[in-house]
Amino acid sequence: MKKEWIGTILALLTAVVSGVSIPVNKIFVVDMDPTVFTAVRAVIIGVVFLLISLATGSIRKERMKMNWKYMVLIAVIGGSLAFLLFFGGLQMTTAGRGAFLHKTLPLYAAVFAFVFLKEKIPRKQIYAMMLMLAGTVVLFSATINPSDLWMNPQIGDVLIIGATIMWALENVIAKKAMINGDTNFIVSFSRMFFGGMILFGVVLLTGKAGILFSLTSQQTANILISTGFLFAYVLFWYSAIRYINVSKAAILLLVAPVISVVLGNLWLSEPVPMLQILGSGLILIGAYFVVGLKSRLVSGV
Repeated sequence: MKKEWIGTILALLTAVVSGVSIPVNKIFVVDMDPTVFTAVRAVIIGVVFLLISLATGSIRKERMKMNWKYMVLIAVIGGSLAFLLFFGGLQMTTAGRGAFLHKTLPLYAAVFAFVFLKEKIPRKQIYAMMLMLAGTVVLFSATINPSDLWMNPQIGDVLIIGATIMWALENVIAKKAMINGDTNFIVSFSRMFFGGMILFGVVLLTGKAGILFSLTSQQTANILISTGFLFAYVLFWYSAIRYINVSKAAILLLVAPVISVVLGNLWLSEPVPMLQILGSGLILIGAYFVVGLKSRLVSGV
């Protein structure tokens, strides 16, 4: 039970970091190509997790033992392709639509976790997820028209959905790797470092490498601040799914928009429409029920 609470708290901390990152990114805006931006952050964080893995003995230096099949899949699917699809999609749709579509991740994570990890998803968890997703729809209705996504979809929306599905699949692969003996530090290192190197390859092929040599000191500082938040997100998230079911952890990420709404009002004096208050309430009620659920497998393990 102790592991359950540790994993649950870590998942909630991940949601807090995610929620804080949105208003912070509005303050520390980094005006540069998103692929270059993501590649730089990923490699920096990957190196940090490599050092942590070596320091903790997660990597056996003499043999470099890890499940390379899983590590490659994690890097390619979640660390590179998903980012390329996501940012490619954002260029063809709005940030609001992209943010909302990304919040459908718990649905895909639940399906993949049930099929590939045999995670047990009780009715209470399903009902809570539906309530939280409904709250997310209501919350985002204050800024976008969610129904328009289905009635008038754009190519960018499809790309973002594809990226979200890939991230859900990558999370399940990461959990499988940890079940088979890899630590969360190894998984984090593989996802960020190898994924970042793939993204750097794309940067070179598209002739964007010169952007790195034209950064101002302010841009560099902002990148480091953003990297710090992403490091915290990755650290908390992969630590969380080490202890609890992926399906449960993914649902708790839906608390992030509530954090963003509150901090946006406190820090940036952004208005809080009644729809956002109502949506936030539904999300928090659903999260309350999810927190108390215990992670189990279909077999009852």
